[in-house]
Amino acid sequence: MTSPTRHNATRSSASGPVRGAWALLAVFLLAWTVLEMVNHGGGTIPLGIVGFIAPDLTLFVGPAGPHEPGQLPRGKVAAYNLVHRPIGPVLGLVVVPFLPGDGPGANVGLFTFALGWLLHIASDRTLGYGLRTADGWQR
Repeated sequence: MTSPTRHNATRSSASGPVRGAWALLAVFLLAWTVLEMVNHGGGTIPLGIVGFIAPDLTLFVGPAGPHEPGQLPRGKVAAYNLVHRPIGPVLGLVVVPFLPGDGPGANVGLFTFALGWLLHIASDRTLGYGLRTADGWQR
């Protein structure tokens, strides 16, 4: 009987310059998100915060299943990887300003949500957290 392969719970192997670029983007996005929340107030504040937190809510989606420390259960990997790709919030930042609404600030809440979402992804990449393999380990 063989024992399962053990992985070290390590973070992404992205190079220092790549993580530095993500850090610069994260600082820029943080400033922009806060600026939108301060300028528009109201619903943009909770939407910006929810946009930042929401990608990790996928940790509660899907079957738990067996896993080791540092490994995401296989049933949760697809949802986690889907919302931790920058294409979703980038498309939101491009499309939302063109949605119909009453006045130029009509969809600013959705825009701020997308900013918070992209800020989350940039922060994760800065800290070395990236997408997961099919087995749930960091790439």
